[in-house]
Order: sequence, then C-alpha cells, then structure tokens
Amino acid sequence: MKLYYAAGACSLGVHIVLEWIGAPYEAQAVKPGSPELLKVNPLGAVPALDTGEGWILTQAAAILRHLTRAYPQARLAGGQGVREQAEIDRWLCFFTGDVHPAFYPVFMSQRYTTATDDASLKAVRDAGLALVRKRFAIMEAHLKDKAFFLGDARSILDAYTFPMVRWGAATLPGGLADFPAIVAHHEKIARDEGVRRALAAEGIA
Repeated sequence: MKLYYAAGACSLGVHIVLEWIGAPYEAQAVKPGSPELLKVNPLGAVPALDTGEGWILTQAAAILRHLTRAYPQARLAGGQGVREQAEIDRWLCFFTGDVHPAFYPVFMSQRYTTATDDASLKAVRDAGLALVRKRFAIMEAHLKDKAFFLGDARSILDAYTFPMVRWGAATLPGGLADFPAIVAHHEKIARDEGVRRALAAEGIA
C-alpha cells in the first residue's frame, strides 16, 4: 500500500490507522493540488491510497472504512453488530460532513467572500471558528467519561479525530480550554506509539 499525504492534514488519520494495522505500507508527502497528486486523485486532495491491488481509493472516510474491512484482525471497526456499524458510519459522516468543512472558512477564508480586505476575511474566519466550536461541543458531550470515541476500545474514529483536534487547538481562541474531555482523549491518543510514529514520519512535533 502507498499513502499520499500532506503533513498534518486529515490524511494523518489514515496514516495513524496504517500504523495501527501493522501491514507494510509506504507514505509519500505530496502538495495538495500538485501535478503529482492530480495523477492519482483528480480532486488534487489528500488522502489517496494506492491499495497495491491496481486501484486507488480517495476520501478519508472511505479509506478508513476500507481498512477496517481489509484488516479485520486490527479490530478498528468499533464492533461487528448492526448498531455498532451504524454508529461508526454516523460519526464518520459527522467528521467528514460537519467538523472538517467547518474549518474551511478558517483556513481558506478568501474562498468565501469576494472582498479582500482584512475585516471581511476575519469575519469569514470568525464564522468558521463559531461553527468549529459548535461541532466540538458535540464531541465534548460525547467523549465525556469515555476512554475512546466508541467506548472501551480504539477505532478508526480515534485516529480520524486526531488531526481535527490539532487544528482546533491551533485556531480556536483559547485553544481547547472549554473542552476537557476532548483534551483528555487527544492526549491519550497522542501517547500511542503508532501515533508517535506517524507524527514523526510527517515531521510533526
């Protein structure tokens, strides 16, 4: 397998899961939108995963789901029951459709207004940060008294949250001071050896 990633992007979640699985893989840093990345993903976005079987899979949630099915022995799918599978799909959709997009105005405010003055760009960014806080409040309520996102065992969700929580810590006014459960969860995941290896590989402190 070969993972195409950008340091600290949502592809970090896939990078972590590949470490947890323990199967051989290669990781290649690419610049979003670069000709190199466009060859494997017409959207020019990370992550992209060359499965080693003659096909390439894109979209973080799809890649994470594929890895749970391809490597069931890693036990990262949050259980095999119908309800457990529905729960992991629900939260994957939440991160992909609600949390991740909330950061777009924060990181790319110029895409959301035709104005170019600092005040207008700041207004867009502030609106994005307000959305991030709302999404994090939902995560905070869910993680209260939980060791991992789905309870007692780690899953792909714990890896997927990791880069987004890092973004929140770096961009929210006051950092994560209002989200102690998120902080506790994030610190637990950060101590994991597989997470440390993925961070080191991406050159992230």
